Amino acid sequence: MIITVASGKGGTGKTTVAVNLAMAINATLYDCDVEEPNANIFVKADLEKVEDVKLMNPVFDLQKCTFCRKCADFCRYNAIAVLSSDVILFPELCSGCGGCKIVCPYDAISDGSRTIGEIYHGKNGIEIYQGVMNVGEARATPVVAKLKNYVKKDGISVLDAPPGNGCPVIETMHNSDFVILVTEPTPFGLHDFKIAHSIAKKLGIETGVVINRYGVGDDSVEKYCRENGIDILMKIPYSREIAELYSRGIPFAQEMPEWRKKFEELYEVMG
Repeated sequence: MIITVASGKGGTGKTTVAVNLAMAINATLYDCDVEEPNANIFVKADLEKVEDVKLMNPVFDLQKCTFCRKCADFCRYNAIAVLSSDVILFPELCSGCGGCKIVCPYDAISDGSRTIGEIYHGKNGIEIYQGVMNVGEARATPVVAKLKNYVKKDGISVLDAPPGNGCPVIETMHNSDFVILVTEPTPFGLHDFKIAHSIAKKLGIETGVVINRYGVGDDSVEKYCRENGIDILMKIPYSREIAELYSRGIPFAQEMPEWRKKFEELYEVMG
């Protein structure tokens, strides 16, 4: 089973839920927040690099090129500039789609590549895979996609999605069996949660909600869930004890057996 833990905004406790759930049910954890992965702060595994993530970048053969501009006209990211006797590539803008190579009528473009990130793996009680995007890169989705190649077909996989509702989140959710949406009982939490829920719904994935920091804010999230038939799987209270454990990098389900049982029950509900 593949479970994605997502949220419409950052800071809701998404990674907290993903780590505690994975540890409670002995699942493999995948940190898909490749711009700022932090799940291993809690797992504390010795990570080793297993693969570089490369993105296709075109290489131009100026002996074959007639400078017809078809490649530049095709590129919607303006990554290619064709001059009278030269072609300039702006690699940070290139999406790696390869369309320029397809439209070139003179076979003047070949496949090049550049490294945009890395994949790591380790184990400490549970297995963890982590994607890391290189500093300064703009495209996280290819790193997430490469990380997902390591998702196992058998057993249980928990994917910790990036924050927000952009393409990397959609890539993480894609082909999941269930999406847990972690939110907080605030107007901002509700606003972004609605967007995340609509994405999961369009992807046809069953969803449930975990309300974190329950006891602050208002009841607007609960009201929205009732009105739209969305199951509230768990309510995690606004707790000093949980916050202190978090600040020390300790999953609270490890120190609070009653919460380990609750996460086990959460998984049983999804199953």
